Amino acid sequence: MCISAGRTKKGWVSLSMEGGVPDRDIRERHYPTVEFVLDAIAGWINKYRLMHGVRDELGECSHEDVMRIAKDLDVLVSDLLGLAAKGSRSADVLQKLLLALSVDPKALAKNDPALMRDLQRLCIVCSHKGRCQHELAKGTTAEHFREFCPNAYTLDALLKQKVQPSRQ
Repeated sequence: MCISAGRTKKGWVSLSMEGGVPDRDIRERHYPTVEFVLDAIAGWINKYRLMHGVRDELGECSHEDVMRIAKDLDVLVSDLLGLAAKGSRSADVLQKLLLALSVDPKALAKNDPALMRDLQRLCIVCSHKGRCQHELAKGTTAEHFREFCPNAYTLDALLKQKVQPSRQ
């Protein structure tokens, strides 16, 4: 028996069974609103699983292992646990901010990894991500980041260094 499926132009899903019941199609109606809601719920569940997975990974480490990781990263244990609880994507807005300021995030991470880690650490715990994303969307980040960004001082120094010609 062979089963084939396909979507028709009217939003129906057509299933045909060859070798089963001849000339019989099973059709299912397409509901975009319901699919949107289900996709949103599935996304939330995946995010929840990811967040708890990160916490569980540190939770499975011994206290000594967590202390060693914190020491290697040069952060306090409480900060490490807080950073892990925020999730791996919580500093993604930093990449966009750097690009808006004409700073190449990959080059910065390569040339000064300690500085990049410090910027990421502050970005992760920042409570102004909504404002940052709003300014990024409006294209006004370069003018306003100093008003809300905890990395403003470091970014200003980085921008000043970038503008000054290097002396040799």
